[in-house]
Amino acid sequence: MGKRLTKVVTRTGDDGTTGLADGSRRAKNDARVVAMGEVDELNALLGVAISRLDDGELQKLLFAIQHDLFDVGAELCQPAKMLLTDDYVAALDASVAELNESLPELREFILPGGSPAVAALQLARAVCRRVERALISLADSEPLNPVTRKYFNRLSDLLFIAARAQARDDASGEVYWNSKYSRLSRD
Repeated sequence: MGKRLTKVVTRTGDDGTTGLADGSRRAKNDARVVAMGEVDELNALLGVAISRLDDGELQKLLFAIQHDLFDVGAELCQPAKMLLTDDYVAALDASVAELNESLPELREFILPGGSPAVAALQLARAVCRRVERALISLADSEPLNPVTRKYFNRLSDLLFIAARAQARDDASGEVYWNSKYSRLSRD
């Protein structure tokens, strides 16, 4: 692989714009640039989650997803480019089915928390939903690969299920929501 970055500090963004792969420049608050930043933040949070996990298989899965997120970044950095395919979504679906298979039925809403690993996965899930919202905003003004939106919808499901599986595996247990109404009715 050749050099991708020869200089990190370029000063070209000092005017509030950033460059896309096609050579165009966009405002840093442009919907496409915002979506790219949200994907980057999610990728960083996955790195935090990976660092807190002991489970090699879940770490491998999340590491593969980090690579997918770089593919998404490449897609977003090149307007009209469509890199993600239905195979990406199918891979998530398969992982969701595998992780969910051994989990007990969900009967209550779950609060984010438990162990640091579970909390990191839940935070990544919440940011994944924000990515999804950013992509919907972008699609309101520009063409967007429909598979990309589907991917993040599935990814948030996967992260939720991964958090449940981690809560079981690290014995921290799930933290269930008790609504105010439920708490009052028990008194």
